[in-house]
Amino acid sequence: MQDCIFCKIARGEIPAEIVYQDETVVAFKDIRPQAPVHILIIPREHIPTWNDNVDHVVVPMWQVVRKLANDMGMAESGYRVVANCNRDGGQEVFHIHLHLLGKRPLKWPPG
Repeated sequence: MQDCIFCKIARGEIPAEIVYQDETVVAFKDIRPQAPVHILIIPREHIPTWNDNVDHVVVPMWQVVRKLANDMGMAESGYRVVANCNRDGGQEVFHIHLHLLGKRPLKWPPG
């Protein structure tokens, strides 16, 4: 999608602090971090919500979650992964993404 902010980041049209990228997935630091580590993991392909056909990108996205959690030294201590779907679920950008949060104790329930 031409005007999607995450598509523009994936294409390199908008600057972002990219921490990982490959042919399927891009991961970058959130501009409004909610924890010392707050990374957004997106597919390069524009998929609006988790209700759409996401099967082909779920495994690659979760592989990046595990890699980054290990690389950032939080796999053993713990981390949280959040996926919001639609407005009531807290989705603000309609391009699927995972939030990887860590490096501090995370409370439950989250909100």
